[in-house]
This record gives sequence, C-alpha cells and structure tokens, in this order.
Amino acid sequence: MASPRTVTVVVLSVALGLFFVFMGTIKLTPRLSKDAYTEMKRAYKSYVRALPVLRKMGINSILLRKTFGTLEVACGIVMTLVPGRPKDVANFILLLLVLAMLFFHQLVGDPFKRYAHALVFGILLTCRLMIARKPEEPPSERKPPQGKAGKAEDQPDLYEKAPQGKMKLS
Repeated sequence: MASPRTVTVVVLSVALGLFFVFMGTIKLTPRLSKDAYTEMKRAYKSYVRALPVLRKMGINSILLRKTFGTLEVACGIVMTLVPGRPKDVANFILLLLVLAMLFFHQLVGDPFKRYAHALVFGILLTCRLMIARKPEEPPSERKPPQGKAGKAEDQPDLYEKAPQGKMKLS
C-alpha cells in the first residue's frame, strides 16, 4: 500500500499539472474560452506597459503571454505524466512563473480577487515541492509488548546479578 506522503505528492502533481495545462492553453488559444483568452491578452498588454524594461529587451505582450503559456503547458504535462526528478524541476519552474505573475499583478495594481488563484496555486506548488523533497523517514520500530513488570519480555536484562552480588553488564 502506498504511503500517505506518496499519495499526497501524486494527487498534488496531477491536480496542479492539469490546472497549469488548462491555464497555459487559455493563454495560447481562444478555443477553450474566448472571453478568458481576450482577458489574458489585455492583462499581458498592461504588464508590458507597466514594465518598460521588457519593451527595451524586445519582449512584447504576445511573446510574454505565449512564453508563459508554453511553459505552463509543458511543465503541467511533466507534472501530470513524467515520473521522478523532472516533476520537481517542472514544479520549480511553475513556482517561478507564479511568483512572476504575482509580481505583475502587484505592479499593475490589480485587486486581490484577480490574483488570489495565483497565490493559492503558488502555495500548493510550494507544499508539493516541500513534501516531495523531504527525505524518507526510516520506518519506526515497533515497541515490543510490555510484560507485567513493565519491561519488555523479549529484551534481555542489561543488568544481571553476578553470583557474588555484583552487577554484571551484558
């Protein structure tokens, strides 16, 4: 049977992966939701306007939106389907993207309700990464049943009386 830790990591990986595939797809194409796609286009235009250094670097709103969307879809697929260390790398990249999105939302002065989901998913990504990277704990040793005298019956007595009344340490 899988440990609770393993189940938690798998469930978080699949749920977060599917969420980011969905959100990345909305940034890339209007097929899922025209309204959401239009809103994403508007939002990314405001991000580039608020941060002129992006324009100086040759990054326009279309490139920024498509880069974020592509990274979200790719990392979401990895989080959902690929086992092992690549999940942690994808988790870290998605966490960086969420932090960048929180920065952009703060930069343009969006109200909390516009970026609350990014905050929640950033916390979930952090939790998933912390749980996945925590070293395995050794299985706890079970205590042997206690006897009438209050000591374990299967354990040898460390102090045995020597024949002449002296304590003997075994």
